[in-house]
Amino acid sequence: MMQTSTTDQAETLIRATGARVTRQRVTVLDFLLGQEKSLTHHEIQDHLSGEALDSVTLYRVLEWLTENELVHRIAGADQVWRFSAGAGHHSHEHAHFQCTKCEEVTCFTDVALPKKIKLPDGFQSQEIDFLIKGTCPHCAPKK
Repeated sequence: MMQTSTTDQAETLIRATGARVTRQRVTVLDFLLGQEKSLTHHEIQDHLSGEALDSVTLYRVLEWLTENELVHRIAGADQVWRFSAGAGHHSHEHAHFQCTKCEEVTCFTDVALPKKIKLPDGFQSQEIDFLIKGTCPHCAPKK
């Protein structure tokens, strides 16, 4: 089997965590690195159906990749997690856009967010989840 550049990239990123490089981790990260959009657990499992990767193993791999900041986890308005490797090296504080028709979630890493929110004394934010809802270019009515 010939390795792709994303396979090499996936192996390098996983090795850099100091953890074991496993076939499952490489397979999932390699796949996500090649995607243009964020995908749900179910969508990832459907695409990797030929990889002998059961649902629980995929869940654990996605959790591990998220904890090690190799994959970015996004909660859509439908409360379904979506995973993306493409924006994984950007700050997690960026905007996401979810289309209300096709439900696709897109990371907007170059869209400026509103200024920091001033929280009451004693509260400390760890992450801001900024979700914009509307229609994507594919679903918007043609003019």
